[in-house]
Amino acid sequence: MLGCARPGEAPVAPVAGEPVASGPAIPEPIAAPIAAASVDTAPVATAPIAAARAAPAGPTLPDGTPIVACDTAPANMACIPGGKAIRGTDDGPENARPKLEVWLQTYYMDRFEVTIAEYKACVKRGACKKGGPFYPDFSRPHQPIVGMSWFAAKQYCEVHGKQLPTEAQWEAAARGPEGAAFPWGNDRATCRLAVLRDKRGRSCGTPMARSSEPYKGRTFVVGSRPAGFYGLFDMAGNAWEYVADWYAPDLATCGAACSGIDPKGPCDGAESCPGATDKLVKGGSWYWSAEYAAGWVRRPQPPGNSPFHHFGFRCAATIDQAAALRGKPAAPEAPVEGERNTDADRGL
Repeated sequence: MLGCARPGEAPVAPVAGEPVASGPAIPEPIAAPIAAASVDTAPVATAPIAAARAAPAGPTLPDGTPIVACDTAPANMACIPGGKAIRGTDDGPENARPKLEVWLQTYYMDRFEVTIAEYKACVKRGACKKGGPFYPDFSRPHQPIVGMSWFAAKQYCEVHGKQLPTEAQWEAAARGPEGAAFPWGNDRATCRLAVLRDKRGRSCGTPMARSSEPYKGRTFVVGSRPAGFYGLFDMAGNAWEYVADWYAPDLATCGAACSGIDPKGPCDGAESCPGATDKLVKGGSWYWSAEYAAGWVRRPQPPGNSPFHHFGFRCAATIDQAAALRGKPAAPEAPVEGERNTDADRGL
C-alpha cells in the first residue's frame, strides 16, 4: 500500500519496500447606414457603433476576456488551446467528484517529463536542489527525474522561466478537448499505451536491475509510448507528476477554488494555505495499475516528499512566459522526439 490512501480513501501508513504519479461574441448589428446627424442627435446615433467596435471579435472566457490563439510553442512544449475543459468525474474515486466544467486561458506544457539529464544539469549549475532518483537502474539520462520534493520541482520550473501546471491545466492537457479518461481516449490503459503495472508485474514486467528487489520495476525512458492529446508524452504512467495545487478532499469541498476560470485550488495557490498540508500528483506510474492512470485520479502527498516517494514532474508556461521562451533552442541534454529510445519495445 501507499504511504497515502488509494485515491478517495483515508490515508494509511506506507509499507516497507514500496517506492517511496461559445462561440464568438457577436457585435450588435447595425440595421442600416446612419445618415449624417445633427449636433443634437450625433451622440445618440454613434454610441451603438462605438460599443460594437469595442466588442471582442473572437471566443472569450465567461468574464469576457478574449481567448488567445495558440502561437508557435517553445522548444519541447505544446500549446493547449484555451476554452472549456472537463475535470473530475461522477463515477470514479470519491476525492475526484463531482465532474466539473472549468474555463482555461491558452497555455503551454512540456511534451516530456523532466529528465534526469535535464535536472542534473540544473543542479550542476547551482540553480536547482539535489534530489533523486534513489533506486538502482534509474540512471539513464532520459528517464524521468524522480525523488525530489515538490519545492524542488517548483524551483526547477521557475529557473527555466516556467511554472508547475495547476491541477486543472494538467488534467485538461491529459484528458483532451472532450474530457476523455486517458490521454488517448476512453480505452483502458495497457502497456502498449503507458508504462504501468499489468499482469506480468510493474513497469510492464520489466525488472529493476542491480537490485535485491527487482519486482519493484523502473521508469522507462520518456517518450517510449505514443504521444497523447496535444502531442504530450507519458501523461499516463511512467512517473506520477507534481502539480501546483494544494490538495482538497474532493472537488465539491474545494468549491469555487476548483471551478470557474483558471482555478488554482485551495487558497488560490498561495504559498501557505491554512488547513492544507498536501500537494497533488497526477497520472499514475510504472508501479501502479491502469485505474491509477486515469486523468481524474488525485493523489495527495506532502510537499516535502516525506514519506519519500519517486514522483516526477513537467512544467507549464503562461502566454507571457511562452513568448519569452519562444525561439530559444532546447538544451543539449533535452529529449528529442524520434531519437533512439532503448525502452520503446519493452512490455508491448
